[in-house]
Amino acid sequence: MIDNNVYQNPLITRYASKAMSENFSDNKRFALWRKLWIALSESEKELGLNISQSQIDEMKKYAEDINFELAEQYEREVRHDVMAHVKAFGAQAKSAMPIIHLGATSCYVDCNSELIIIADALEIIKQKLVNVIDKLRAFALKYKDLPALGFTHLQPAQLTTVGKRATLWLQDLVMDYHNLINLQNSFKLRGVKGTTGTQASFMELFEGDEKKVKELERRVAEKLGYNKCYGVTGQTYPRKFDYNVLCVLSQIAQSAYKFSNDIRILQNMKEIEEPFEKSQIGSSAMAYKRNPMRSERIGSLARFVISLPVNSAVTAGTQWFERTLDDSANRRIVNAQAFLALDGILNIYMNVSENLVVYEKVIAKHITAELPFMATENIMMECVKAGGNRQELHEKIRVLSMEAGRNVKELGKENNLIDLIKADETFNAVCDKLDDILDAKKFIGRAPSQVKEFIENEVQPVLDENKSVLGQKGDVKI
Repeated sequence: MIDNNVYQNPLITRYASKAMSENFSDNKRFALWRKLWIALSESEKELGLNISQSQIDEMKKYAEDINFELAEQYEREVRHDVMAHVKAFGAQAKSAMPIIHLGATSCYVDCNSELIIIADALEIIKQKLVNVIDKLRAFALKYKDLPALGFTHLQPAQLTTVGKRATLWLQDLVMDYHNLINLQNSFKLRGVKGTTGTQASFMELFEGDEKKVKELERRVAEKLGYNKCYGVTGQTYPRKFDYNVLCVLSQIAQSAYKFSNDIRILQNMKEIEEPFEKSQIGSSAMAYKRNPMRSERIGSLARFVISLPVNSAVTAGTQWFERTLDDSANRRIVNAQAFLALDGILNIYMNVSENLVVYEKVIAKHITAELPFMATENIMMECVKAGGNRQELHEKIRVLSMEAGRNVKELGKENNLIDLIKADETFNAVCDKLDDILDAKKFIGRAPSQVKEFIENEVQPVLDENKSVLGQKGDVKI
């Protein structure tokens, strides 16, 4: 039940998926803490410490039965979240109380659990990212041959195709995918390092046996499903890792932002629209409006995510010596909300990219309005082939283009350059060829081939690697 008397985070209530929200929940975090304590105790027992199997069994019995109210009561008393949960866990697994957290510092559970949560969140993001890529792949192939005006400086330029433009969105996402994979491949746990990272407490427990201390860390990591730990740490894992994570999230947000802006402009031009549902209201005042609210929401959330890496950069740069606690409250907000916001972005991106509406006749109309200007060089060259004077033809084209431009810009008329050319006897040699010369598909270069080659060479391998997770749908809650 939502308490409407207090602030509710819209990332949870409006934008992020249930899976991502649950990933950053207290239930998952504190269950991981207990899993970490169990892995530590099991490994310590295996390496010879005086820990019984019955103690470990009792810990496992309560691994997911977290007594939150008691933990909150203890935290109000001791002002320390980890010790509060040690006490709460020990109140259930009474025989294990003496050995819970043995040799560890708070960051053993705090940092390792945070890293695992980030790893799981990255996997959620990866799966959604490849699903967006898959939907744009289908769109690009479908419209690879459909000519459209290209734009540079937001001014009409040489033609491209609708599908070729989509490969620009795809290319950004493929780059993001590889950056995300590189981050996942370099992932490490903090490990079992002790208070200042020297493993001194574990050296004491194992009476100076370095091999056992190193083996303890290896075994704990293995029990948690990982095989790499940082070689050295202070009390925490390197906060630069958070910055690296947020940079990857920011890059994906940048790509989504660019896509959303392009769609908003195309929707203004009535060439392409995002989905608009039967009962959807575009404006409370202007009933006819079809506002691009999904794309605008992508941009709004993306702006937030893009702003966050600098926050993590400051946190990483202000960690004094082995650790300082001014990162804690900040990171509770920044890391989780970056993932929640990007999750919301990708939910919408999937929905929009799968349901784009293309208005081919409007696109053709816009080409017709601009193509005569772009075709003048082709017309001139055909006339030269028929024996015309290139310089005289150039001057004629220039004068007629200015007249046609005046008709369009000053008088609000249609582009009549072709009619002017047909009426000028200088161009008699090409009058019967003008329809062929003005075929839009002759102005798109290798765009269709580029689409096919790019998808075959760079997109399809990504999708093949992730075929088991394809088929997700974007859920737009509100």
